[in-house]
Amino acid sequence: MADRVETRELEYFVAVAEELHFGRAAGRLGIAQPPLSRAVRRLERRLGVTLLDRGPRGVALTAPGEVLLREARRALESVDAAVRLTRREGAARRGLVLVLKPGGDGGLLPAILAAYEACPEAVPVEVLMRGIGDRVRALRDGSADVALLHAPYEDLAGLDTEELMTEGQVAVVPRGHRLAAREYAAMADLDGEPLFDRAVDGAPEAGHLMQLVALGRTVVLAPESVRDHLRRDLVCVPVPDAPPVTVVLAWPERSTSPTLAGFVRTATEIAGLYGKSEV
Repeated sequence: MADRVETRELEYFVAVAEELHFGRAAGRLGIAQPPLSRAVRRLERRLGVTLLDRGPRGVALTAPGEVLLREARRALESVDAAVRLTRREGAARRGLVLVLKPGGDGGLLPAILAAYEACPEAVPVEVLMRGIGDRVRALRDGSADVALLHAPYEDLAGLDTEELMTEGQVAVVPRGHRLAAREYAAMADLDGEPLFDRAVDGAPEAGHLMQLVALGRTVVLAPESVRDHLRRDLVCVPVPDAPPVTVVLAWPERSTSPTLAGFVRTATEIAGLYGKSEV
């Protein structure tokens, strides 16, 4: 127990490792430089490794320092998440925070909210719009209680989920595209197209992505409910042999919040009324 590293020590080290300058790190932390230097030295002695090379040209991370920076960031993020989740659990009766991307509800959300608000135990629901990747992050860092996500495109590890509906996919193309007038297209028809790949191209904001489609820079496969939110210069072409997309309700696993349970129950019931499969 005596060798356990304190959160404050990790914060100090991360600041120095990111700034690679003790003076800037001290300013960022709001402390004087000498105690910061001593704290990092104590951390190195405790761990038995050199974390930073201190030379005339400045500060550089050693190999052990690279490892600690990566793991310390994760540890500090987990601590922050634990605080947020604990506070949200204590405030659960006062409201729920639901996060989704624009148009990411498959058309279900208005009916879900209306049904939930009619429940005697209902609490206010704050709806946040976030981009690709930010929704899962909001669940994990405790800034949201529940999210509408899309499988298989998002990482659901560490989350409990309930499937709400399954949709086919469409190719989103500019109006002048060679496939724009087609009644439908096959995946083979997209060979040679600059097809957007989330794994390679990252997670741009939805408006940015659709602008790239309009400019002819990419073609996007998206759930067919995207039709309801599409800009006028774009066209949706059904792709029947594309893998389906499932809209799921997700929340941190092992949640014990009765408020969250009530919302999930209502959402599941509404999805059942609409039919889980819309393919």
